[in-house]
Amino acid sequence: MLDKLALLGFGDGGWGLALLQGAGITISIALATLPFGLALGLLVALGKRSDNAVLRGMATLYTTIFRGVPELLTLYIIYFGVQLLLQHLWQYLGLPGSFSMPPFVAGMVALGVVLSAFSSEVWVGALNSIQRGQREAAAALGLSKAQAFRLVVLPQLIRVALPGLGNNWMVLLKETSLVSVITLPDIMFITTRANVVTKEPFLFFGAAILIYLFFSLISARVVDRMERRANRGFAAFGGATR
Repeated sequence: MLDKLALLGFGDGGWGLALLQGAGITISIALATLPFGLALGLLVALGKRSDNAVLRGMATLYTTIFRGVPELLTLYIIYFGVQLLLQHLWQYLGLPGSFSMPPFVAGMVALGVVLSAFSSEVWVGALNSIQRGQREAAAALGLSKAQAFRLVVLPQLIRVALPGLGNNWMVLLKETSLVSVITLPDIMFITTRANVVTKEPFLFFGAAILIYLFFSLISARVVDRMERRANRGFAAFGGATR
């Protein structure tokens, strides 16, 4: 038993350092994807609520596609398909060398696109909860549409959307395991490789489970604190009105 646990150590023959590096890759790609996916999702949500029929149609088509297509297929399309198109464009422009998309970037873009499609529904629900009269009041105070959105709408939007976005983050954490198929050395890539070498699937996949659970528990605590902080002023205002 001790010999098996030694495989998780940092000494000779141990996979501890590799697992630690894999965990770093996992959380790094998740954190890099989050702002990209949420910002793109907000833009898609604004498109779905636009007065322009073309923008609404494009935004609806976007979410329909990337919510319906498997995440792994999206990853393959970005990593292999888009990379091939960019290589052809690179050659067509006569640029020196060749174009190569790093696996980290491909994973971030693919996961970000999927995240944006799902988070856009959360943003739409949050936008629908904010009364139009608040925008009209902001306009009456002389605020531009951009200022009204940044100062009046966005703070409330984040408060309402936080629970749904927190769920999106939890899903994103698990979906990062897909990047192992494009040779990005995340937790799943390292544990799969360790299992092939040592023939100890329960040990290493069990370690992967514990790492993902650790990230999930920390994330739940952080999201809970963010929700409490975002609702502080709202609760105080509600109490005052009662």
